[in-house]
Amino acid sequence: MTGVLASQQIETLITSGALSADVDFIEGQVQPASLDLRLGTVAYRVRASFLTGENRKVADRLTEFEMHRIDLSNGAVLEKGCVYVVPLMEHLALSSDIQAIANAKSSTGRLDLLTRVITDGGVEFDRIPAGYTGPLYAEICPRSFSVLVRPGMRLNQIRFRQGQSILSDQELRDLHNSDVLVAGGPAVIGEGLGFSVDLKPGAGNLVGYRAKPHTGVIDLDRIGEYDSKDFWDELRTDGRQLVLDPGAFYILVSREAVHIPPGYAAEMAPYLAMVGEFRVHYAGFFDPGFGHAAAGGTGARGVLEVRCHEAPFVLEHGQTVGRLVYERMSEVPETLYGAGIASNYQGQGLKLSKHFKA
Repeated sequence: MTGVLASQQIETLITSGALSADVDFIEGQVQPASLDLRLGTVAYRVRASFLTGENRKVADRLTEFEMHRIDLSNGAVLEKGCVYVVPLMEHLALSSDIQAIANAKSSTGRLDLLTRVITDGGVEFDRIPAGYTGPLYAEICPRSFSVLVRPGMRLNQIRFRQGQSILSDQELRDLHNSDVLVAGGPAVIGEGLGFSVDLKPGAGNLVGYRAKPHTGVIDLDRIGEYDSKDFWDELRTDGRQLVLDPGAFYILVSREAVHIPPGYAAEMAPYLAMVGEFRVHYAGFFDPGFGHAAAGGTGARGVLEVRCHEAPFVLEHGQTVGRLVYERMSEVPETLYGAGIASNYQGQGLKLSKHFKA
């Protein structure tokens, strides 16, 4: 079989020992097409981000880059602008035909919390080769807000894949014709399904949010606790355009409503750098059932985590800013996103992370 492994197949990996953990797996950790990864008990403050390199171990590289270590047992603050490496509770012993890819969870990306997985012998972030056996580590760099973390918190997730499962453009066109993958805009297909930004003002002309530069700490366990005005500036426009400031972080929303049918998964990929001085991509996984009517997701739009780079840039309504790469599932998950599980962003529009009051 080929494709992204579904929840029941991930459970089989756990049973077989291909997935193990320092602490027992918990309810809700297995998602429709991924596994949530949990922070361990210590964080290493390092001088700089790094990749391990072939035939080298993360533990050995930490002796080069470690500045000090922090006990997370009773909670600790990871400070904005600093880089940390945290051993994760989970370990892998993959077979030679299974590879993995990691990504930040939705709430992590919406807090501008850069979180990537590194492994022993790793030469890429978030990419784990077939047959890998060893520990997993999270590299964490808070970009906009300092955050309070504890052991067991789930900031990123991992998908498992057998074989080549990415849909070709023609297969994507056929799927759109049968299942309607986007509504509210044309199906722009080319190395994935393109999507654009919505800067057409809604009620009160609100089109997005920009992170404030000086804020308090966000405790990642506090859900629905924070007033957005303490952390975000509201962005309003009646001109269908927005000037992005270099270095600033924005939460915007796609013009199109996105649909991921039950037999497929998708990943948000950065758009070509040539189209502008910005990047759209932090939390990239879209689970089977996202935006699916039968799972309560009709009209679900993609929230865009946008960072502007070197020069101010004018973003305009309907401008293509990213693409979704669709993959086949190896099996249809037993439970879909939004159907009987805690899915915070099903049926969403413009929305901040779950930590902020509605």
